[in-house]
Amino acid sequence: MVKKSRIFAFFLIVILLAVLISQTVMGITREIKLGLDLQGGFEILYEVQAKEGDVINEDMLRATVGSLNQRVNVLGVSEPNIQIEGENRIRVQLAGIDDQQAARELLSTEANLTIRDVNDEVLLDGSDLQENGASASFGETNEPIVTLTLRDPSLFGEVTREISQRPAGENLLVIWLDFEEGVDSFAEEALKPDPKYISAASVTQTLNTRDVMIESRGGGFTVEETRFIADVLNAGSLPVELEEVFSNSVGASLGEQAFQKTVYAGFIGVALIFVYMIFYYRFMGMIAVITLSVYIYLVLLVFNWMGAVLTLPGVAALILGVGMAVDANILTYERIKEEIRSGKSIMSSFKSGSRRSLTTIFDANITTILAAAVLFYFGTSSVQGFAVMLIVSILVSFITAVYGSRLLLGLWVNSRVLNKKPRLFGVKEREISEL
Repeated sequence: MVKKSRIFAFFLIVILLAVLISQTVMGITREIKLGLDLQGGFEILYEVQAKEGDVINEDMLRATVGSLNQRVNVLGVSEPNIQIEGENRIRVQLAGIDDQQAARELLSTEANLTIRDVNDEVLLDGSDLQENGASASFGETNEPIVTLTLRDPSLFGEVTREISQRPAGENLLVIWLDFEEGVDSFAEEALKPDPKYISAASVTQTLNTRDVMIESRGGGFTVEETRFIADVLNAGSLPVELEEVFSNSVGASLGEQAFQKTVYAGFIGVALIFVYMIFYYRFMGMIAVITLSVYIYLVLLVFNWMGAVLTLPGVAALILGVGMAVDANILTYERIKEEIRSGKSIMSSFKSGSRRSLTTIFDANITTILAAAVLFYFGTSSVQGFAVMLIVSILVSFITAVYGSRLLLGLWVNSRVLNKKPRLFGVKEREISEL
């Protein structure tokens, strides 16, 4: 006797899944963060070098990452990816950024502010600057300048009183950014047409003020220069020196093209899998198409919940995961077909085939997860992204391909409507009689 309630339950589940996916999938895909290879941007791998007297340790690397994050905030990048790699490397990935050169300068500048005399003796440094105390503004003649706000006005008063008493030519406050001890000197830089120091202002009186105005050493600042100086000073100096080891940039248009081509190729690959499953496994293939569709939706949902960044290798892992899910279905369906060919009933073949295939599917998934875990542990950047997507894909495929497929197919088998219909499972009657 046919149990119509099982068939009704099947269609109810499928309809509910179809409504859920159709109503939410577009929102999920829009929220997924894309890597720089899909939306454009650039990445830099820095080698961290300790300053004299310091030793690189984990705390110093974390402090450097914090300083870099502050600088990235100046650029307005919403989703930066800054990671420590190994014992002395930091990888910075900035997706969707336009002015890559400005970003590179902002990241690598040490931003070590010092105010010195003509003998290169330090009078004030960045620690005397009030938090976020640098700003780009305009002087009395409307020329772009940088204004610094100091913590203690009396300290600046003492400095200017001492400097103002020196003879002309020596009564200068020289403002440096990233002065290199033993390399830079005012005496040498003053002879150059484009000296390294920012400005050298003469002081003729005591200035008891918290506000210090920096004018260009000659030729005048541009508005962009004043903003850069103010931003990098507010972001703070780096506790280490950064040497660029590797860099890679992807244009926005190139990233968009890569994304479109990858998605297009993915659709073709998945469509071919669907056609093959329906053609070769008939009714069971239809069940596989449903579970695979749910699998793709769940992978995107989990990936979005994790806040992970989708890259080209990640898309490849997603498509590979479809193959793993299909493999699990094929193992189960082939077992069921073998049982049917042996002369067992449809229901007995379904139960036996599902049970016998589970161990093989479990072993295959475990070995792949172990390989992905090794890639994640030892890999870097996009390799880790591939590993994360692959692990998520395998776990979700195990749920959908094993339990989801078994649930949906079981509803039809238990309804008894498929009894004595081996052709719906891709098995011909003559194949049964031969065994």
